[in-house]
Amino acid sequence: MKSQKTFVLISLCLMPIFFVLADSRSFSIDYKNNCFQKDGKPFQYISGSIHYSRIPREYWKDRLLKMYMTGLNAIQVYVPWNFHETVQGVFSFSGDRDLEYFLNLANQTGLLVILRPGPYICAEWEMGGLPAWLLQKPNIILRSADTEYLQAASDWLALLLTKMKPWLYQNGGNIISVQVENEYGSYFACDYNYLRHLHTLFRLFLGEDVILFTTDGNTDKEMSCGTLEGLYATIDFGTDTNISTAFVRQRRFEPKGPLVNSEFYTGWLDHWGDKHAYVDTDKVCKKLGEMLSMGASVNMYMFEGGTNFGYWNGADHDTRFRSVVTSYDYSAPLSEAGDPTDKLLAIRDVIRNFRDIPVGPMPPATPKHAYGFVTLQKVGNISGLLDTLSPQGPVRSQYPLMFEEIKQYYGFMLYRTTLPRNVPEPTPLISPLNGIHDRAYVSVNGVYQGIMERDTALVINVTGRQGDRLDMLVENMGRINFGSYINDNKGILGNLILGNDVLTDWSTYPLDIDTAVANGWLQSAHSGSGMEAGDGPMIYSGTLKPIGLAWDTFVKLNGWTKGQVWVNGVNLGRYWPQKGPQLTLYVPGPFLSATQPNNITVLELERAPSHCRILFMDRPQLNNTEQKT
Repeated sequence: MKSQKTFVLISLCLMPIFFVLADSRSFSIDYKNNCFQKDGKPFQYISGSIHYSRIPREYWKDRLLKMYMTGLNAIQVYVPWNFHETVQGVFSFSGDRDLEYFLNLANQTGLLVILRPGPYICAEWEMGGLPAWLLQKPNIILRSADTEYLQAASDWLALLLTKMKPWLYQNGGNIISVQVENEYGSYFACDYNYLRHLHTLFRLFLGEDVILFTTDGNTDKEMSCGTLEGLYATIDFGTDTNISTAFVRQRRFEPKGPLVNSEFYTGWLDHWGDKHAYVDTDKVCKKLGEMLSMGASVNMYMFEGGTNFGYWNGADHDTRFRSVVTSYDYSAPLSEAGDPTDKLLAIRDVIRNFRDIPVGPMPPATPKHAYGFVTLQKVGNISGLLDTLSPQGPVRSQYPLMFEEIKQYYGFMLYRTTLPRNVPEPTPLISPLNGIHDRAYVSVNGVYQGIMERDTALVINVTGRQGDRLDMLVENMGRINFGSYINDNKGILGNLILGNDVLTDWSTYPLDIDTAVANGWLQSAHSGSGMEAGDGPMIYSGTLKPIGLAWDTFVKLNGWTKGQVWVNGVNLGRYWPQKGPQLTLYVPGPFLSATQPNNITVLELERAPSHCRILFMDRPQLNNTEQKT
């Protein structure tokens, strides 16, 4: 405890006076000397990306202090629109969504802020931060001058930017620059009227003095479509790029002003089924040193990645749909759990050559504990728990409805109909238009049949009698966050055909599993009916006994197949050890109780192991080629 008190004293000593007289503060671009100016003096920022939406509020200060002690003088922050307006017209800026509290902590720590409010952010975040309720307009063109999209985005930005204006550096806060849109040159629309509208909107609400900028990839097309006069053009690239060539490209669009790499990649993301991504520390440090030697301002993406808790992971679509894993560790200098890595220490040594490093030791890793095994009990199968999971009952329709049509934006829905005729022989159930978005778990009369999956498994054979109940639990595995396919509707899109028959007369149950778990409705065991234990979508629950500690831990589901885990009502995210590379889920200490039993709930979608045990470890396993425990 003594060491922790030392760090608190250090952080207090470093706190600047907040909101000093704004008249004495300025942050601008010096086009003559090709640099930023802060309060009239040349300024080079060394920044790192951190996402408050991926880190528990209780740990924000710890992560920010570690970034400051590394030698950073700024952080870069995305604002996910859908995190704050998940339901249209209902805004949340409290708890883990308290953006202004986060900005204040950064300010107290001595960190300037580069704000990226979107409205689109990418970030490997669900739908790139755009709220799924936008898709209730079936023909909406996202990220364009489409009237309905512009109205929704303008309403959001009017609210957000009004909140942000007092936090601008020249107004006494710590926001030194604000990005307009995000890597817009990567999007097919290339709609300059859209960018002009955003430019006007940002100026209206933030004023004329703040630096507005764009960020785009290192190609001529991306820079051409993503830049606009009046918005300072910056570029992004990683360790595999020739620095001089990249900055020459930036200079073609910004002949004067500072060189800026707004996303210098310290690592990379993982998709389910990928090999675990890693970017070499020596390469990161070499390129970082070269850019800083040129006088460039650099933001490292990511400095801490954090976690895609709940359903917030995004997805990509190149040749097929690929969902991003729960961990957003990103091979970053601070690990998913906020621990300093060798990469961080090496980066600090590079920064030391360009600016003074704060005096004092680096704050240590948060304590970890291996709580051991917990044995879970079966609560019941999803079909048998519908009164609890969908108390409002089903929505009835002739043909399947999408998630967005029912206003069930995330998670799961159960689609139910009956077989129109006897099918004594295995008969193909087909989604002819690749309409399973994203994964369906199929059963007939409670007997699990198997999986249909977007892009990979469009057919499954079933048998049964006329009138038998066909259930399809459909999982939204995260909306696409990048590219041309971000209008990513979920559920069953289009008709399903059994043999030659189009299936009709559907009852669709929106499932609110998170509320049921949070209220403890699934903790007491029910008798599961209809399925053998371990087959198909089932709920399991158990208790992690208190031991007087509430330290970080990592849960591993050896032998389990695919699903979600909740601890004390908090959705930790998805597990899929059979696909990998991620094998453990991060459980932050603040999610646990040191004195009360900790309720564990697991939704297993395919097959649970006979032992029904899960293991709480003191270290992560994010690479399924590593030694397994």
